[in-house]
Amino acid sequence: MRKLILSAVLASASLLGMSAVQAEPAQDIQAGKQYVELSSPVPVAQPGKIEVVELFWYGCPHCYQFEPSINAWAEKLPEDVHFLRIPAMFGGLWNVHGQLFLALESMGVEPKVHGAIFEAIHKEGKRLSTPEEMADFLAAHGIDKDSFLKAYNSFAVKSQMEKAKKLAMAYQISGVPVMIVNGKYRFDLGTAGGPQGTLAVADYLIAKERAAR
Repeated sequence: MRKLILSAVLASASLLGMSAVQAEPAQDIQAGKQYVELSSPVPVAQPGKIEVVELFWYGCPHCYQFEPSINAWAEKLPEDVHFLRIPAMFGGLWNVHGQLFLALESMGVEPKVHGAIFEAIHKEGKRLSTPEEMADFLAAHGIDKDSFLKAYNSFAVKSQMEKAKKLAMAYQISGVPVMIVNGKYRFDLGTAGGPQGTLAVADYLIAKERAAR
């Protein structure tokens, strides 16, 4: 497990090599520099809207640190933008936490406890590595244990896990946090220059897609 956690930290840390770099003006944002244009566009979940995806892992410290910035940004998105989170699953605890997120999403309660899960892992030292540990934790936040366990083990959630894995492969990601705009453009904290640079790139690409309509 130490090897898994170390590899996870390294995977996410590799995206932050340029995290101290200031965000560049919008006119300097270029394909191949701050973002990559995917060779094969990936279909979006809601055709007609500009899709923005964040791929994350609850155990990733950089995802945790990115949360306040991306949450504030997402709250102000216009109606023509569809923002969604997808759990990255590279095996082991990544998959367990991904299944947790998707179970809560299927229950319609994910927004209520998303932040609390990050806090539990990164500030309280909880691992949330088993369904029973998750159910006990969630019960303290008003979520019925039996309902959660039923959702966690459901065929629907396991199907969503397979879909999320296929999307991550299509996006060609190697670490988190990473963002995708409209199934066409991939970028992360390292290439974009930190949290604010990442969101500036997202804004630029949203505007680019809107103008191309």
